[in-house]
Amino acid sequence: MASSHVKRAAPQPVPRMQPAMMMFSSKYWSRRGLSLDSAMFHEQQQRHTGGRMSRRTSFCPINEVPDKDGAEGCGTTAVVFSLKNEVGCLVKALRLFQEKRVNLSHIESRMSKRVVNEVEIFADCSCSKKEFDELLQLLQEHVNIISSNTPAHLWSAEADDGDDVPWFPMKISELDQCSDRVLMYGSELDADHPGFKDEVYRHRRKYFVEVAMNYKFGQPIPRIQYTLEEVRTWGVVFRELTQLYPTHACREYLKNLPLLSKQCGYREDNIPQLEDVSLFLRERSGFTVRPVAGYLSPRDFLAGLAYRVFNCTQYVRHSTDPLYTPEPDTCHELLGHVPLLADPKFAQFSQEIGLASLGASDEDVQKLATCYFFTVEFGLCKQDGQLRAYGAGLLSSIGELRHALSEKARVMTFDPRTTCDQECLITTFQEVYFVSDSFEEAKEKMREFAKSIKRPFSVYYNPYTQSIDLLKDTRGIEDVVQDLRSDLTTVCDALSKMNTYMGI
Repeated sequence: MASSHVKRAAPQPVPRMQPAMMMFSSKYWSRRGLSLDSAMFHEQQQRHTGGRMSRRTSFCPINEVPDKDGAEGCGTTAVVFSLKNEVGCLVKALRLFQEKRVNLSHIESRMSKRVVNEVEIFADCSCSKKEFDELLQLLQEHVNIISSNTPAHLWSAEADDGDDVPWFPMKISELDQCSDRVLMYGSELDADHPGFKDEVYRHRRKYFVEVAMNYKFGQPIPRIQYTLEEVRTWGVVFRELTQLYPTHACREYLKNLPLLSKQCGYREDNIPQLEDVSLFLRERSGFTVRPVAGYLSPRDFLAGLAYRVFNCTQYVRHSTDPLYTPEPDTCHELLGHVPLLADPKFAQFSQEIGLASLGASDEDVQKLATCYFFTVEFGLCKQDGQLRAYGAGLLSSIGELRHALSEKARVMTFDPRTTCDQECLITTFQEVYFVSDSFEEAKEKMREFAKSIKRPFSVYYNPYTQSIDLLKDTRGIEDVVQDLRSDLTTVCDALSKMNTYMGI
């Protein structure tokens, strides 16, 4: 992903928050009729090498609450239909549910066993029989309906064995599959979006989508020729936020921002290029960035973090309202996230959340996503006896940055076991912010919390091959121990020389 950023600058405005990341909570997706997992799956690489893990049906309860006025007479019905395995197909199909105002209770997806290069969708609806019949008539015009009123247990019985786990990328190049599974494109603007009626802006957004969808791992990130209007919009955001940073941002942020100004062109009159930012991060913390066309599911977004890859948008918010955006734009990414990703300890903390998500259940992924939300996006820390912000959602939001460090904000100690149940607000300031003494403390707490995640293996990131090793047998564990033994030998040798030459 989620929530917020910059409020409008009008006096006493109604709190309007902008999303703070490329993935969000299940409540956010339920409002758009989407599940926690991406639905479009590639047919290739459905099984992990070296283990009994295949791409299983991905299930997530959406828990969408019908309007009270239409609740009477509503029952639970279900439909199974198939789609071509192409990006955007599910989004188009789900718009039909929205058109008929049919609420989704559950949605599942799996590769079709009937037709090659198709996926099958199980949609459990909460609506009246009349509404369901009207929906079926509309669906028949656009998709292939396999069955209706299908019991969930019959659908589940056709799925793969229960000890399979959700697919996840085993090497960094497979992140191309994750980044392509966009749930909501940056060019698809809601009616209340500032740029909804601006055809020039909408056309520009389509250009950014094309750039991101054409990008593949290993390629240089295309350089964007930003318009004067886009640069002016960036300049307003940059100028207003940099006035707050000295008294509101954590010291790690304040250390890296001048370096970004010097090496990546962070200036009021210039929008930095993602390629320059990515090279800078690689040298500082091993992180890189890649362009993304729109919203990713929590699972796909967190998978990128496991490889120290951050999915970044390149488009700029609409110029009519530079201090507000309803989705994460490049101002949020570059000013909110990048300076902290350059810090090695923060980078490791982010990566460990990503590693914990690989192969985890939908429920556990949601818990991790919520912990991410209240740390990486809206986290606070204590420095020199003062509260400081390190969350990107705060550091890119003038209104909420001020609020979070004011006496009006409710602040609690970060504890993943309780934080994971906190509701992520997307239309107003957060009800509570979580504080840690340091990134190291937050990381240790997340490590302990990750032990509660149920999966039949552990994962180890191999930085030399940029791949994931599955630790599910003694041989795999022995290989990791051998690497650790080599590192410990180096440490022992360094300590011995310190003792000899420095008298320590």
